[in-house]
Order: sequence, then C-alpha cells, then structure tokens
Amino acid sequence: MKNPVYSQYTAILRSELFAAEGCTEPIAVAYAAAKAREVLGVFPERLLLCCSGNVVKNVIGVTIPHSGGRRGLDVAATIGVLGGDASRVLEVLDHVTDAQIAKIDPLLAGGFCRCTLAENVEKLYISVTAVCGEDSASVEIRLHHTNVTRIVRNGEVFLDTSVCSPVDIDRSCLDLHDIIRYAEEEEPATLQSLLRDQIEKNSAISAEGLSRAYGAQVGRCLLRSAPDDTCTRICAAAAAASDARMGGCAMPVVINSGSGNQGIAVSVPVIEYARQYRIPDERLYRALAISNLVSLSVKRYIGALSAFCGVVCAASGAGAAITWLRGGNESQIAMTVANTLGTISGMVCDGAKPSCAAKIAAAVRVALMADEMSRHGCGFQPGEGIISANIEETIRRIGILGKEGMRETDNVILRMMLDRSAV
Repeated sequence: MKNPVYSQYTAILRSELFAAEGCTEPIAVAYAAAKAREVLGVFPERLLLCCSGNVVKNVIGVTIPHSGGRRGLDVAATIGVLGGDASRVLEVLDHVTDAQIAKIDPLLAGGFCRCTLAENVEKLYISVTAVCGEDSASVEIRLHHTNVTRIVRNGEVFLDTSVCSPVDIDRSCLDLHDIIRYAEEEEPATLQSLLRDQIEKNSAISAEGLSRAYGAQVGRCLLRSAPDDTCTRICAAAAAASDARMGGCAMPVVINSGSGNQGIAVSVPVIEYARQYRIPDERLYRALAISNLVSLSVKRYIGALSAFCGVVCAASGAGAAITWLRGGNESQIAMTVANTLGTISGMVCDGAKPSCAAKIAAAVRVALMADEMSRHGCGFQPGEGIISANIEETIRRIGILGKEGMRETDNVILRMMLDRSAV
C-alpha cells in the first residue's frame, strides 16, 4: 500500500514546479502591474508602486527580459503595463513588442512610475496602483509571487483574501525517509508529468548560457578552464543557466521555491550528471523528485525571501539526488545533505544579479564534494556547529538560521544596496 503522504508530495511538486521568465521578483512586479491595468480597463496616466525591501533587493541588479536590457522596479512595472498579459502570470512579458519597449524611456522620463518602500510587511510584498483621471485600480501580492490577495477599483473591493493561497500546501510532511521512498515508488508517468518540463526548459537555458555571452559568463569561464572534468562540467552547466537568466534571457525556467535560480541549481546538476553517466530517463525523474523535495524541505522553514541564499537549499537537494543516483543509501544521502548545509550555510543573498551564477557554481561544487565525502563514509559529526545527529533537526536548525539568524543581515544588506551614493 502506498504511503498516504505520497499524494501530498505530488501536490507539492505540482504547485511549485512551473515556468517563469526572468528573475521572479521583477516578473511578479510586471504581473501585478499588468493585472492593475487590466482591472483599470484603460492605459494609466501614472503608476504607484510599493514593494518590500526584499523585492527591491532582487530587482535592482537584474536585467528584465523583453525590456531591451533595462533594469529596475520602474522598468518592470512599466513594461508590465505596456505589454504584459496578466493571464500568462510569470510569463507575463512573453509577447512584448519592440514598439512597446521603445515607449519605456519616454514614460519614465515623464515621471510615469513612482516607487516607494513598504515598511512592516511580509518579505514578499508588492502593491501596484494604476491611475487614469479619477479612476484607479490597485493589485496587491503577498508571500508568493503569484498570490494576489487584494484587488480594488475606485474603492470597490473585488478581491480581499487571507494571505493563504493554493501554494500553501502543508509541507510539514516532508521527511527525507519518505522523500526517498516516494521517489523510488511513485509511478514513472506521474514523475514524468511533473518533471519533464524542468528537464527540457532548464537544459535549454543552460545550453543558451554556454553558447552566448551573458552576464559575467561564469559558466563559459568554468568550462574553458577544464572542459573534460565532470565536476567542472556540472558546475558550468548550472552556472550558465543562471548567467542567461540574470542577463535578461527570455527563455523560461521551471522554478523551485519561487526562484528560477533555485530551480536551476536543483535540477541542472542532476540532469548533467545523468547525461555524463548515461543514466536512463526514469531514474533521472526519480532523482529529480528527491532533489526538488529535499530543497523544498530545507526552504520551508526559511520562507520565500531571506538573506540566506536559496541555492544552498537547492544544492543540498541536488547533492542528495546525485548520491542516490550513484547507489547511495539513506544514511549516505542524509550525510550529503548535512555535509552541504554544514559547509555553505553562511552564503548570503544580496539580491538577484550576475554573481548568482557564481554562487550556484560554488554551491554545486560543495554538494559534489559532500557526495564524495559520504561515498567514503565521511561526514560532519553531531555537535560540530549546527549539525545534529538527526538530519531533520539539522534542516530545522538551518531554517532558524535563515529566517531568524539572518534577519539583521538582511536589513544591513538592504541598506547598503539602497545607498546609491556608494554605487
């Protein structure tokens, strides 16, 4: 008889693994703006944009797809109004035209969009108000990138919900033992339906990042340094996908934990490992189930946005999957996760930008080292730092570190980034 949590694991994966173009924070801003224009019914004369600090942090340094290489909150909101299709959600900018892009700068030069910082709100908070004459429409997003919680037009409330959304499936059931059993026992067709797009889309943007110059070209530099080394090829493939995504490539990425970079780090290393060792597709699907669910298990304690770099969570999942692919048992998989988390849990998130590709490469390399250690029965011991005798307790401790321990770190980073005089 199947474990009753398996259906919940399938629901979690289905709710989390979907495609997004570009960095999810500016795309969420564009989505809210497109939705506000839709509710208003006409093109607005001006926009009022209010976002949490963590959203601001993840928009400042990243190139927005379909924007002509531009960056910034005002750009994201303006292009969302000009050419966004709200029905496409996180692929909202997919059909933006060159003529619409050409209107961005004249609008912004005329003061079209005013941006302010929201205080005392959730880490992920976006509010867009579109105004035309006496008419106005407001759209609010909270906690999750697609979680529209309030819609108002001319004072009439069309939607006013709690912050809960369909994404809020209970994740307390996530447990390494059951994750492994689920991956090994679930029907192949189910896993294929959940993970096929992740393989296809994330592999495609990785190939794009290796073929063209995006951002700091971390992936291309790595590959040039040691083209025949398997570890380097895995790190380069993952980094290149982020190079492209942070550099404004419009190709979609299947995300994890609301993040394209985490979606890349959790999948591309496993896909590349399977390619290098000619692992059959069904086994790859099972490995990706482990990778995604382990990452989600770690991230569930931290929340959508934090000063804790999410690719650490993703890399621990990728490491777990690679250990499983090489025949490692549950104890070795747990050791790989603990070794990864015990090494790079201090990596900070200072916003979305080209250096995210290097952080992915570094995190994946640590995960590969952690796998090699566990292969030989080597691991960090309970009581050494934050490592516990129980992997679930170690994961919980990482969550406390990311959510509570890095709260002031987050504030310090944000103050630095908003100090434009230092740029």
